[in-house]
Amino acid sequence: MNQTSTPPSEPLNPGDEAPPGTPGTGEGICRVCGGSGRTDQGPCQECGGTGKVIEGIGGA
Repeated sequence: MNQTSTPPSEPLNPGDEAPPGTPGTGEGICRVCGGSGRTDQGPCQECGGTGKVIEGIGGA
């Protein structure tokens, strides 16, 4: 049996709700660092220092 799975192109950060490119998601500004990518302790751990998180958009 040959199973193939495609790993996410980018690793998930703790603040990401889904892998990048997942239908129904988009980039949002990290609520912990306000989009700066940094906190007083250094790089933001929530967004991995990017200032962005992947979150669900829309809603039902």
